[in-house]
Amino acid sequence: MAVQEKEREFKFTVDDFNFLRKLSNEHSGIQVPDERFDMFYSRLSKRVRKLGLSNFQEYCQYLGQDPDHEFTEFINAITTNLTAFFRENHHFEYLRDVVIPELMQRNKSSRQIKIWSAGCSTGEEPYSIAITMLENVPADWDIKILATDLDTNVLQTASDGVYSEERVSGVSEQRLKRWFMRGKSSQMGQVKVRSELQQLIQFKQLNLMKEWPMKCQFDVIFCRNVLIYFDRETKAMLARKYADMLASHSWLFIGHSESLNQLSSDFSLVACTTYRKNK
Repeated sequence: MAVQEKEREFKFTVDDFNFLRKLSNEHSGIQVPDERFDMFYSRLSKRVRKLGLSNFQEYCQYLGQDPDHEFTEFINAITTNLTAFFRENHHFEYLRDVVIPELMQRNKSSRQIKIWSAGCSTGEEPYSIAITMLENVPADWDIKILATDLDTNVLQTASDGVYSEERVSGVSEQRLKRWFMRGKSSQMGQVKVRSELQQLIQFKQLNLMKEWPMKCQFDVIFCRNVLIYFDRETKAMLARKYADMLASHSWLFIGHSESLNQLSSDFSLVACTTYRKNK
């Protein structure tokens, strides 16, 4: 790859970039294209500065010598977390109109629904799921939502449930009043999700490339805008594992630019980027 020389605070070479993206792929499965060179520099230069290092070669050595200590910070820096409340709203409409009525019939003896938000980022997705569930499922049902991500920083934001008013600009006024508390005094301009939503969700760090500790099967999995980071072989592997984690004839929601076409025979497309396990 050809890289245009720029005035930079720290020396950052193609060899440095190749080492870092190889490390990222080995640990997380994330594929890093050539065009992420400047993004890597921009985000990781903060770590180089904070650690008191002179250049990226030293940072690569530091990571190589003690990857466990620094790796979480490294991954937190390079992962992209773009999300919003009720993003790709057709999924939540399908959840409301099709999935919930079927689950209420199918699970009427247990009165329990289990959902996994994989790659939950800063929490907008699992909170949107929780709102949809509480608005449409009787109060005496047990709703459990597992929300996981690789990035510990976004998980902390998600667990806190505090957002700027700009982040909830797409939420209706009716829902804002019902499910959020507006900040006062020093918290002006912020909102906090109500405890009713937080009580449904368990936030956990999970690397999708490592062992999955969950023992239960889920009724619904949201894994949106996650597969795009992986190569074809890894996508197919993840699709197989998601199928294993889903109860019979349950649902998988993926991102708007993703597809399981020719990747998995375990699922059938039932709506826009919405799949159902075949058996």
